[in-house]
Amino acid sequence: MISQSALMNSAAEARFRLQQPNSKPRATKVIAMDVAGEEIVRRLAAEAWNGATFLTASALSHGSERRADGWLRDLEGRARDLIEEVNAADVVVMIATPGGRAGAAAFIGEACSHKRVMTTALISGAGTASDEALSLTLAQLRPWSLMVVVASVDDYIPDLLTALRA
Repeated sequence: MISQSALMNSAAEARFRLQQPNSKPRATKVIAMDVAGEEIVRRLAAEAWNGATFLTASALSHGSERRADGWLRDLEGRARDLIEEVNAADVVVMIATPGGRAGAAAFIGEACSHKRVMTTALISGAGTASDEALSLTLAQLRPWSLMVVVASVDDYIPDLLTALRA
């Protein structure tokens, strides 16, 4: 009797397999939600990625600008349009640290929701944070994220981005 594995590897079944890799690489937008998250994003941006764009929304999260336009920036400080960035994305990864400074998540999450762009939130540094600080950040990110990862150290973040094919 032939096993299922052998059957699926037969020449007859091979014709149903995709013969070429995905023709379009995944476009990932990695957005720092606060100043500490911005430091993490800058370190990540120094590595090689397949289509990731690194941005910051920490100005809005800290209340320095109250309007929803002009607060999203690239790592050189140039203003970026949220809708244009979301339109060009397959996945948006929001990176924050405990303390409740992720207020921009509502703007980003709403834009992603309208365009059906997958969202992931990473909270780094949870191992040394108080439950209250962690809860504040979770309350801001959770309503707008399809997946939330709470990590005690930053080492996990590159692995997650690799898994998301960033």
